[in-house]
Amino acid sequence: MEETYYMQWLQSIHHLSGKSARKVLELYPDPGELLRDAREHWEQMFSAGQGKILWERIQETRSLQDMQEQYEKLMEKGIRFVHERQKEYPARLKMIPDAPLGLYYKGKLPGAEGLTVAMIGARDCSEYGSYVARELGKYLGQRGITVISGMARGIDGISQGAVLEAGGESYAVLGCGVDICYPSSNRNIYDILVERGGVLSTYPPGTKPLGSNFPPRNRIVSGLADALVVVEARLKSGTLSTVDMALEQGREVYVVPGRVTDRLSDGCNRLLRQGAGVFLDPESFVEELEESCFLKRISPIKEREKGISMERSPGEEGRGMNREKLPELSAELLELWQALEYEPRSVADIREHVKNTLSLQQCSTGLMQLVLLGHARQVFSGYFSKV
Repeated sequence: MEETYYMQWLQSIHHLSGKSARKVLELYPDPGELLRDAREHWEQMFSAGQGKILWERIQETRSLQDMQEQYEKLMEKGIRFVHERQKEYPARLKMIPDAPLGLYYKGKLPGAEGLTVAMIGARDCSEYGSYVARELGKYLGQRGITVISGMARGIDGISQGAVLEAGGESYAVLGCGVDICYPSSNRNIYDILVERGGVLSTYPPGTKPLGSNFPPRNRIVSGLADALVVVEARLKSGTLSTVDMALEQGREVYVVPGRVTDRLSDGCNRLLRQGAGVFLDPESFVEELEESCFLKRISPIKEREKGISMERSPGEEGRGMNREKLPELSAELLELWQALEYEPRSVADIREHVKNTLSLQQCSTGLMQLVLLGHARQVFSGYFSKV
């Protein structure tokens, strides 16, 4: 336990990287020796800034007992800490460059067995992106495939919420302390994650969600997964930095293609041009991952449960995202549904894509029927999108 107290104390020092922390451990395996050393020595070993931070932290900690008390206060709050020398430390993280010395967490830690997928994307996502995130999250959750994300607004939170609703397991890596729910709008997801999955962070409890915390956080999101799926991304976004980290870590990257006129798909389409894997539908995506040679070390995924597969409707082959089979609809309503898109469209625009001669009033009435049946959404007055 003395080693754990020491490791947690080092991890709690802000701006001290995993590499620097290991350097301290190598030079000072005994925390007593470290606490007795002189300030000049620290400033020579590290940059002046890091040496000063470390020295100030040493001045606040007089003994191993202080480290123990700090650790025990975390335990009282339901916060756990795991370090790289413990068997519980996530095996996938040990393989990435500059792996964190340790992790704080509430709930539990991701296991080493089975397939794990990271899902990321735009915070201000479109209806199309929201739909893809929900459907993929649901599909993965139903099959017991773990999903890692950042619990951020938009794609992250939507996908993780869908996983949990499907009875699956998910883990969120935060850019703040695990005792802080950020964003607060995802409080319900946070609470369920703590109960059925986990929330993790390299930052000590109480750390606020500063912008500078998120890029380092992203390497943990990709590092905990076997593959990364990008749902929507602009050309300049934090999502693309996560892709760079995933590639550096040797992870597979899949991208959901989008329309060339949609700025939310610019980043995705650029990644596709650069050779990223194309995400077309959940089933083929999972099958490709199962067959990939880099996943041979993972235990085979249990045989898919019957009765929950997402079927293609006639004429849907090759169009990408599958959808669940619709209940019987009249020919008129089915044609209206097929004329819808995942982006909002006006009634007049929808009417132009319907073969039958329908008046605007008939189209409006039919669309409202689809809304009531749960197959369409009225985004705002006169505009509808597919569900």
